[in-house]
Amino acid sequence: MILTDKEILLNMEKGLIKVEPFDLSQLGTNSYDVHLGKTLATYNDEILDAKSHNKITTFEIPPEGYVLTPSRFYLGVTLEYTETLAHVPFLEGKSSVGRLGIDIHATAGKGDVGFCNHWTLEISVKQPVRVYAGMPIGQLIYFLVSGDVNNYYNKKPSAKYNEKKTIPVESMMFKNKF
Repeated sequence: MILTDKEILLNMEKGLIKVEPFDLSQLGTNSYDVHLGKTLATYNDEILDAKSHNKITTFEIPPEGYVLTPSRFYLGVTLEYTETLAHVPFLEGKSSVGRLGIDIHATAGKGDVGFCNHWTLEISVKQPVRVYAGMPIGQLIYFLVSGDVNNYYNKKPSAKYNEKKTIPVESMMFKNKF
């Protein structure tokens, strides 16, 4: 089941959901709109290696915006810091963003119970499009969890994305054993 606006607010009051900064006008019927942070990143190498630490270069989006191109893959970040301590958060693109040909995640739209951070966005575009820091980029949807949780993401020693960052974070696949 998906939380409604009233349930999201109730769970915020209980401290089970946190969104900073929070703006009531961004709360929809059953989601919360999040915005593109000021920092983007691109990988330094053309060929990425899943067993290696692929380095990125970060840069700020200028006030006049930045043109994303189909030939590049970008990492972005949400302006909002979130904590979800009792629900499964899903990040989906806004329809207006999708209609501009912008995909905000390649595979990682689901968060885990206990995720406490800014969301790194995996951005690709179908044609060149100018984006701006602070523009609406996605929406968080919260799902109820059935049963007790033993392994909260923010308490897992093996969690690779617990370090709080306001900039995009590159893949940590290389930390896996394979």
